[in-house]
Amino acid sequence: MSEKIPAKMSGMKLPGGAKVQPVTCDVPKPGPGQVLLKMKAASLCGSDLKYIYFEHTDKTGGARYDDVIAGHEPSGQVVAVGDKVDDFREGDRVVVYHIQGCGYCDECRKGFYINCQQPERRAYGWQRDGALAEYMVADANTCIHLPDFLTYEDGAMIACGFGTAYQGLLRANVSGNDRVLVMGLGPVGQAALILAKALGAQTIGVDISEERMEMARTIGADEVLPGDDSVIENIMKLTGGKGVEVAVDCSGSSIGRHRCLEAARMWGNVVFLGEQGTVTFEPSPLLLHKNLTLHGSWVTSVGNMEKLVELLDRKKIHPSQIITHRFPLEETDKAFEVFATGRTGKVCINHEME
Repeated sequence: MSEKIPAKMSGMKLPGGAKVQPVTCDVPKPGPGQVLLKMKAASLCGSDLKYIYFEHTDKTGGARYDDVIAGHEPSGQVVAVGDKVDDFREGDRVVVYHIQGCGYCDECRKGFYINCQQPERRAYGWQRDGALAEYMVADANTCIHLPDFLTYEDGAMIACGFGTAYQGLLRANVSGNDRVLVMGLGPVGQAALILAKALGAQTIGVDISEERMEMARTIGADEVLPGDDSVIENIMKLTGGKGVEVAVDCSGSSIGRHRCLEAARMWGNVVFLGEQGTVTFEPSPLLLHKNLTLHGSWVTSVGNMEKLVELLDRKKIHPSQIITHRFPLEETDKAFEVFATGRTGKVCINHEME
């Protein structure tokens, strides 16, 4: 039997100024090619915090609209299906790729909607209503079936956080031949450690936060080092003086990025994942003479996200293991306050708590 869908729902908007605005609005109806999701879990992202919660900016590719429901890390259950949808039906559990592109540009044809430069590009929680509500309309071609093993909380963290980490590791072709250094152990850094191990690599995590270093130990990092002045020396000791095959910066800091270049071995790969900040370095000794490959990486594609879901299911990995705080929807303001301390793992709005 179909679920009875109410006429009104609660949602949360982010007007800026470190505020959360509760709203009551109509439950949306799915149009052609769309599904209506009953939200089950929605995790918070650092970009929500930096670019929306504190102030509205367009530093990540597209201005954020003031009047949309926030949240771009959704996972939920299909409760209604629009016309021309063949792949989903009521009751299906799904994770949502958090951006819809124009559908016709080169990047959209590759499945990298994140890179779409056309005016039709719309991100959930940025330019269209998102996950911090009781219901959300999603385009069916941004939805991926969630296997039984993975929980809704797992699903909420796949598209943005784990997908971003996975794409960075794909850029460096990480395998069991590699030692992977992850600089900066926030949620994306934690995800990078988990996935690098799943791909067979040995892992070294670095951070300045004791809380995040302890999280890295808990999730199974092979080595965890404090990001102090001796960190490069310590990395060299662990690698026989050669350095690591892959260094991934998730800190977004100039020091973290520079240290990744220092720590990489000859012919190694360096991936910059962390947003914002700057870096200044001498190309000759750090890049050219070491024959390094330096990658910039942003967000994954729909196709690679689907492969990631399959990997997590096959390896029996729960992304939700890095959640440190859970809140019901009506306490979204508290969730952002805690997340803003910079001392958490992932923070999740769990609708099952209500």
